[in-house]
Parts: sequence; C-alpha cells; structure tokens
Amino acid sequence: MAHADVLKRRAFGETMRRDAWWLQPLLTFLGLSAFIVYSTWAAFQGDHYHAGPYLSPFYSPELFGDSPHSWFGARPGWWPAWLPFSPAFLILWAPAGFRLTCYYYRGAYYKAFWADPPSCTVGEPRKRYLGESALPLILQNVHRYFLYLALAFLVFLSYDAWNALWHVDPATGETVFGIGAGTLVLTLNVVLLGGYTLGCHSLRHLAGGCLDRLAGRPVRRTAYRCVSCLNRKHMVWAWMSLFWVGFSDLYVRLVSMGVWSDWRIL
Repeated sequence: MAHADVLKRRAFGETMRRDAWWLQPLLTFLGLSAFIVYSTWAAFQGDHYHAGPYLSPFYSPELFGDSPHSWFGARPGWWPAWLPFSPAFLILWAPAGFRLTCYYYRGAYYKAFWADPPSCTVGEPRKRYLGESALPLILQNVHRYFLYLALAFLVFLSYDAWNALWHVDPATGETVFGIGAGTLVLTLNVVLLGGYTLGCHSLRHLAGGCLDRLAGRPVRRTAYRCVSCLNRKHMVWAWMSLFWVGFSDLYVRLVSMGVWSDWRIL
C-alpha cells in the first residue's frame, strides 16, 4: 500500500530511471502521427490511387469509384452532394479500426499520445487509473470483431496482388502476364499485413479453440503455435506493415502521376 501511495504522488515525468525512457514514446508519437497525417491526406484525394493493374491498398476494395477496379461503378447517387467523395471513405474505417483497437497499438499510443503512463515507473499527468472498464475505452473490446474484417481484407488485397501480375501490352493491347516493381510492392504488402493480422492476440485465442488447455487437442495446439510464432514479433509486424501499406499507396500514387515509372522485371 505504501508503494502504491508513492506512485500516486509521483509528479508527471518524475522517475528514478536514468535511461532515455522518453525516446520510445517520442518515436512512436512521430511515427504514428506521420502515418495518420499521410493516410488522411491520401484518403481525401480520391484520385491517383490506381495505375494500370495496381490499386492502392487505401482504396481496396474499391466499391464505388472511377477506376477499372470499381465493383459497382462510379460515385453512388445516394452520396450527399455537399460531402466530398473518395472511395477510401467507404472502406478505410475497417483496417483503421483493427489497428486502433489492436492490443499492441493501444499500449503504444496510450504512452505516446496520452502519457498513460509515458513509460514504466514514470509519473503520468492524472491522479488515478481508469483502465478500459468504462466508456469510451471499453469499446476497445470490439477488436475481436474487427479481426474478421481484417481477415477479409487480406483476401481482397491478395486478389489485388494477383491482378498486379497481369499487364496490358502497349503494342498489342492484350492482357499478358508480367511482373513489375509494383507487383512486388503490393505482394509484399500482403505478406506484411498477413504477418501482422495472423499474429493477432485475438486470433491466437480463436485458433486455440477458445480453450484454457490444449492437451489432447493436436490440431488446435498446432494452430495456436503457428499464430503464436507470428505473435512473438507482433510489434515488428505492426510497424513494418504500417510503413509498407503507406509506401504502397505512395508508390501507386507516384506511378499514376507519372513521377515514377514502373520498372518491368518480366
């Protein structure tokens, strides 16, 4: 109890640590802020999100839009005239919700943005701990449901990577098999997002069959171990996939704008 009282009286930023404890939350703040700013800007553009067989992952699946990848045609008639339209608005909430409620990201941005606490054994700018037992943070429990959407998005993005293998021959106008740099960019995006999504803590519980004991359940035990293997590097997968999904959009965007030329490997 005495130890708890000492912690409660610790002023914001007060600590006995001698290491650079502030470095990790600072880098997390800068990294997440940069991604949020760029992804928001890219989503509002509504243009230059496709180039030939390539479709930006920020816009996939393209339910409505002007590109050849659109499922149901151009801008829907029911969209409010006063509201700017972008195909990304219809789908980006799902992968964003999955990351926002992710167990790793929650711990990361609680420290980096809310200083809750800024780091272990460092004073925080509040007097008591509220946790995730009340609104609004209790809504973080929807992460297990966003998981199912994230798994579906892996299918969509895998289909986009497959489409990226088929290019229009400028000489004949026929669709032929080919590999460009964009093909590799979109394929690696699926691999990294797969490593992040398939290593999810909720999926590990689901793959284990929601059991407390796996003895005598060889199939569930194997599935649990496979997910756990990815889960051990969940933070690494989270950051690599976050960076690459942003780079994938940037690559498609610059190719579409003519700033970059797509290098054909095959």
